[in-house]
Amino acid sequence: MMVSNINTKKIRFALIYFLLFIPLHAQDLIKSGPMVGYSTMQEVLLWVQTSGKATVHFEYYEIDNPTIRFKTDKKITSKKTAFVAKLIADEVMPGNKYYYELFINDLRVNRDYAMEFQTQELWKWRTDPPDVNFIIGSCSYVNEPQFDRPGEPYGSNFEIFNSINKKNPDFMLWLGDNTYLRESDWNSRTGFIKRYSHTRALKELQPLLASTHHYATWDDHDYGPNNSDGSFWLKETASEIFKLFWTNPNYDVTGKGGITGFFQWSDLDFFLMDNRYHRTSNNNFTEDRQILGKDQIDWLINALSYSEAPFKFIAIGGQVLSSGAVYENYANYPEERKYLLDKIREAKIEGVIFLDGDRHHSVLSKMQENKDVYPLYDLTCSSLTAGTNDDDESYNIYSLKETLVTENNFGMLNVNGPANNRKLTIKIFDKDGQELWKKSISANDLKYK
Repeated sequence: MMVSNINTKKIRFALIYFLLFIPLHAQDLIKSGPMVGYSTMQEVLLWVQTSGKATVHFEYYEIDNPTIRFKTDKKITSKKTAFVAKLIADEVMPGNKYYYELFINDLRVNRDYAMEFQTQELWKWRTDPPDVNFIIGSCSYVNEPQFDRPGEPYGSNFEIFNSINKKNPDFMLWLGDNTYLRESDWNSRTGFIKRYSHTRALKELQPLLASTHHYATWDDHDYGPNNSDGSFWLKETASEIFKLFWTNPNYDVTGKGGITGFFQWSDLDFFLMDNRYHRTSNNNFTEDRQILGKDQIDWLINALSYSEAPFKFIAIGGQVLSSGAVYENYANYPEERKYLLDKIREAKIEGVIFLDGDRHHSVLSKMQENKDVYPLYDLTCSSLTAGTNDDDESYNIYSLKETLVTENNFGMLNVNGPANNRKLTIKIFDKDGQELWKKSISANDLKYK
């Protein structure tokens, strides 16, 4: 009987030791991700957030040559930076596809979905530009009842991210309100980190993060309070956390603060504008009113003038071309809006298309001032998972009514064809990935006669 008691004690001690000291599974140390960030011909950014302090690195190899493996540097995540790690895969070649693996504390993370990235092709002077498929969307709300407004949940249809992932895009461009700060969040750095972390950890989002490259701009809800502007007291914190959780190749290209940036894919140029950091209040009529500000617009016009892209996509949080001076549309700032559009016309910049969100519905607007200029297009795409509205855009004389969508949706843009005849095809899909409408636009139709 005594021997049995001794053996029982030994077993109990061994079990306690096992539970206390055995290493956790690597996947238990992940808060969110991994996520694939920007892609160039010579490097790709990889992102992950751990649940606590940990040592992180990635290993990667060409899909067609798995025997040769490469490693990123190692990084120790810390509370100061929300336990986020950003690491560069820099032993890559242009135009290749790679599988990658995540290691936390030297333990490999197991995932039941694809983890892959691609580098951009070296094509100029050699071939026609590669085809491009990319996704756009905005307004992504993830419920958390403890901090949400009372009543019916505002976020829904999270399966939309599975539908996007099935389209196998090259990259996704997030057009603002990518997370929704709550009253409990926007007065502290801790609140910002909590909200961004909570949104990013959505289960349905993880496969899309792991195999599609991601770029983003912002709008009011991932910047600060509703309809917030340049007076927001924590706008530097807002910029810091946005840069921490997103993976653009550059920010603040004007040197004036904020998140203005630029990237290229194939023969396309993307201009990521900041409509919050420099904005005067919607209700401030005592001084010159602005959304972007002269410095940002002048940078944009100069960069557009330099660009040789057949399509020049300007991504901004809110509608640009809508004629209705309602909500936060650019029409509420008529002087600056006129300055922007006049500068585009004066410089004879071709191929301009605006991409934006905010409005909780999707619609395509078309403006052509006279027969001597090409039509400007403004594609509004909203919302991904936030609540939708039944706005009919009756105030907007430029809206193409047949393109109005008032349910959760996303857009897919395809650019293909030879260098001298590139064609853009826009498709809008519902949450299940079913096509709602499509429209094709030739780059040759976006030129001056």
